[in-house]
Amino acid sequence: MRFLILFLALLISINQANAQMPYIEEVKALGAISGQGLACGSTKYDDFELLARAILLTKSPSDILQNKAIYAYSEEKANAYMSKELDGFYGCSEIIRRFDNQEIFKATLYADGTIKMPDGQILTPRIPYDAKRIYKDFGDREAAQTIYGSKKAQILQVNVVDENIANTNRHN
Repeated sequence: MRFLILFLALLISINQANAQMPYIEEVKALGAISGQGLACGSTKYDDFELLARAILLTKSPSDILQNKAIYAYSEEKANAYMSKELDGFYGCSEIIRRFDNQEIFKATLYADGTIKMPDGQILTPRIPYDAKRIYKDFGDREAAQTIYGSKKAQILQVNVVDENIANTNRHN
């Protein structure tokens, strides 16, 4: 229930929260929202995941903090998914409606990782990266549902492969 309340509160004020939240807290909030969208089956989940990952990478002040953010994002996403599953997917129709109408979907992601937010704010990555490589749907949704649904979500190691692209290594 607390995730539902957090989710609804975040959706209402996502733009204001983005300007005021510390980096890790913002990433955790994005993870929680992503987990709710995944659990409820939003058709805009893939777009949200792309933009959330871009925000995570673009706003990262250092590789070390980026590694922590990747872990925090994934952990919150898994927790939100499992929480929704445990409550029997209660309220999913309302969650999907709010999820699909978020301001984040009005953001523009450029090829070098620069993001123009709906409020006009321009987020420029500290090191440009290939934004096309952030998220590709290779069954990610189904894989996540399988992992979270069987409650095996465990991240053992997070590495930054190079200065431009973050990569997580999960071992089951």
